[in-house]
Amino acid sequence: MSTTAPRIVIVGAGPAGIRAAQTLVAAGLRPVVIDENARWGGQIYRQPAAGVGFSRTKAALYGFEAKKAHAVHEVMEQILPKIDYRPDTLAWSCEPGRLDTLGEGREASVPWSHLIIASGATDRIVPLPGWTLPGVYTLGGAQVALKAQGCAIGRRTVLAGTGPLLYLVAYQYAKAGAQVAAVLDTSPFARQAAAAPKLLNQPGTFAKGVYYVAWLKAHGVRMEHGVSLAAIDGGEAVEAIRWRSAGGAGQTLACDAVGLGYGLRPETQLADLAGCRFAFNALNRCWLPERDAAGRSSVQGVYLAGDGAGIAGADAAELAGRRVALAVLDDLGIALPHDARLPDAATIENRLERIARFRTGIEHAFAPPVQCAGGWPDDLIVCRCEEVNAGTLRSCIRSGLATEVNRLKALTRIGMGRCQGRMCGESALALLSAETGKPLHEVGRLRSQAPIKPIPISPMLFEDGIQVMDEEAHDE
Repeated sequence: MSTTAPRIVIVGAGPAGIRAAQTLVAAGLRPVVIDENARWGGQIYRQPAAGVGFSRTKAALYGFEAKKAHAVHEVMEQILPKIDYRPDTLAWSCEPGRLDTLGEGREASVPWSHLIIASGATDRIVPLPGWTLPGVYTLGGAQVALKAQGCAIGRRTVLAGTGPLLYLVAYQYAKAGAQVAAVLDTSPFARQAAAAPKLLNQPGTFAKGVYYVAWLKAHGVRMEHGVSLAAIDGGEAVEAIRWRSAGGAGQTLACDAVGLGYGLRPETQLADLAGCRFAFNALNRCWLPERDAAGRSSVQGVYLAGDGAGIAGADAAELAGRRVALAVLDDLGIALPHDARLPDAATIENRLERIARFRTGIEHAFAPPVQCAGGWPDDLIVCRCEEVNAGTLRSCIRSGLATEVNRLKALTRIGMGRCQGRMCGESALALLSAETGKPLHEVGRLRSQAPIKPIPISPMLFEDGIQVMDEEAHDE
């Protein structure tokens, strides 16, 4: 083991980050845990902020997952005195041995010898006319409103798209007393039924999904499968949603809010800036950082865990957080005290393999309708940050000036706005693929740039140029 004390930094305090920190603490180490949220738990086990003015039990907030949420929250509470926890802190850039962060309006450069990236995921969006209207939220955003603010996104809400989150959010909203006018799933029911054998690799999770659907039906929530979303209508805000049913009939339903999403996409920007090698993953339909079974990336000292390395869900994130911490300890030559309550590396990897088989079923059952990109109208906004429409992208592609996504980005500014391609990156790839006839993996990978999220330009950051604070300054 090196005589120099390791400097272990964990980005993310969701299930993966918390379990990683717990394992490192058990070995006598004191990791730095950086989290963008005000309180730990991640998106799945998000906690209301302190002093929000409302109170909901964990059973109400998390349903069947209440015990798991409580366990994760409790672990973090127990290890807080033994870690350097930095909430409300954005990790906005990464270089070899250094992480740039912003918290409480102050920039800090955090050194690391070992970096665990547990950055989680964001909603996958497929645009349609009207998706930029006020009153349209991602499914994850709708869930945040309910969990963190104790409110619904509208008085009469339609939830649309596909994926398990669609039914979970619908259940959570209806259970909380909000009016869910309809659940519109773009995936055909036959496809979902065909995936059942793979979904049964996780029978408990499968049963919960069946329960959500049955509960919604029993409580009169309108549900349709195999729909083709046409548009969200409205003037200054959402007024209605239009779609075609599986049989082709046009439908319109009045509403004042829409929750939209097509599953999740990994947050990979920090891994990209850290220099990790990527490979196209056909199952997830996106580029993922390469990692071994233990979570080691292609860059020495950089480790990946949770949904930020590939969507697998909260249970897998907890296991992966534990596994990646064991990899760090193994690389440091540190033995972990035996604890029969915690699974060993082999057990974890076996469990993760079973979950991976289940996830194969999920991805087949709820595939996003990216093939619709070829039919997008020219005036459809694809990149809302820079207001780039499909016609602009098509014109650039058809002129022959761009056959690769980063060239398209340079010429049109798609992916250069506040979201840095989170909302529009996959859509740009889908349109580029449709126009060139090339498969997704041949039209390139949108490269990340720092800052990965917007940061303010504040006088506090300047003193004869950009001031980079060291750790002593942060501690003061």
